[in-house]
Amino acid sequence: MVMGLWAYLSYHQSYSSSVFPYFLDFLKVILEELKSGRIINDLIASTYRWSAGLFLAIIFGLPLGLVIGKNKFAQKLLLPYLNFFRCLSPLAWIPFAVIWFGIGDAPVIFLIFLGCVFPILFNTIQAVQNVPKVYDQLARDYSYKQSEYLVDILLPAILPQVVSSLRLMAGLAWIVLVPAEMLAGKEGLGFAIMDARNGLRMDLLVLNMIVIALIAHQIDILLLKLNQRSTVRWGFEQ
Repeated sequence: MVMGLWAYLSYHQSYSSSVFPYFLDFLKVILEELKSGRIINDLIASTYRWSAGLFLAIIFGLPLGLVIGKNKFAQKLLLPYLNFFRCLSPLAWIPFAVIWFGIGDAPVIFLIFLGCVFPILFNTIQAVQNVPKVYDQLARDYSYKQSEYLVDILLPAILPQVVSSLRLMAGLAWIVLVPAEMLAGKEGLGFAIMDARNGLRMDLLVLNMIVIALIAHQIDILLLKLNQRSTVRWGFEQ
């Protein structure tokens, strides 16, 4: 319906193409971008940065959240400082990211990491604190080792909440990616949007916006399906 309305308004030239591209111009730029391969390269670059930043946030935030969630002393010592940095927008770090890492993949990955690590960390802490105390008693009764308790009891118990938060973090990482690439990248979908704006190429700008939205939507669908798997959702049924 939206495409039909767009084509209709474009055909009757109900608005200026400098404000929003005509539908035929949009179709032409799709073919041009696919032929040149630029949009594919930008998509690959953005996907790599998104996955790398999110992965680093998970492997750092999840274990630290487990430790802090089970350790009262660590909570008193670290939470005030972590809360302070959590309140800072990751985009506020752009000047430092560029100075420290230059232009390219590294500053964008760094900014995505900062945008996701604190939500993952605090969601993990909360998930650990929500684990029923009877699980701890069960581990003591059966003389579980610390590693066995972590793998067999604690991780499965917090998995539903962690996966639910991961769905939100994946979307947040994609949102941070676009402005980060505009200011600290030299390729990628965010950079392509900035480049299209500078060149007054509204057709390219809209194309990249649509690609960004479609990719984010597909990521959300995949994580929603993961969240609905019985092996993940069992924790909600306890």
